[in-house]
Amino acid sequence: MPAKRRSAPPISHLRGKVALITGANRGIGLAIARALASEGCDLVVTARDVRTLEKTGRELARLKVRVLVHVCDVRDPVAIKALLATVERQFHRLDILINNAGVAHPSKNVEKLPFESWLEVIDNNLNALFLVTHAALPLMKRGGAIVNNLSIAAKRVFAGSSAYNASKHGALGFTSTLREELRSQGIRVIALIAGATDTEIWNTLWPQAPREKMMSPQTVAVAVVNALKLPLAGTLEELVILPTAGAL
Repeated sequence: MPAKRRSAPPISHLRGKVALITGANRGIGLAIARALASEGCDLVVTARDVRTLEKTGRELARLKVRVLVHVCDVRDPVAIKALLATVERQFHRLDILINNAGVAHPSKNVEKLPFESWLEVIDNNLNALFLVTHAALPLMKRGGAIVNNLSIAAKRVFAGSSAYNASKHGALGFTSTLREELRSQGIRVIALIAGATDTEIWNTLWPQAPREKMMSPQTVAVAVVNALKLPLAGTLEELVILPTAGAL
């Protein structure tokens, strides 16, 4: 008798899931929020800028999903605690966490980089990553997913970007450790490692960068959604996506 074929494992559907996206008012964060809303996810969107965040909330609500808009400084433990308390009150759970908020600093070699700039980048890109994740984990159950937006700077180094490089290398170490800790709980942890993407961060990093060679935030968002829709028995531990044009 012919061998019986195994049926393909079911795709994880995102409709009705609750997703929290930090830095959701622009760039990759906004693109991921739009993509998740199109899949039927209910959203919690947060950022520091009230005006752009409220505009984002109105746009996403037109996609017929529930949208909670909450202004939050992810560097502030008290503000984060209030954010997650609101999520619990409104949705009672959290299925997807997208740690996207981050900043860069102007290109300066170490000898010329002010300590204040170093602190700002480490605080936003590394300390905040821990704080948000730490507060969110009690609301997450088996089948949940965490995506940390790290950038290709988590794998490579760029002269003049010491604080940014250090924050992203540290964030990769944190993400890898978190993944091992959460395996037994059935929560997937994905390191999003995107190459040059056409976002506002280049206004700080490299204003003259050739943006026409870069990926769009929408391209990155498609990759993230596809990773989240994998059957629960598998995961993309590191989602590396680079411009077809190669190095800039």
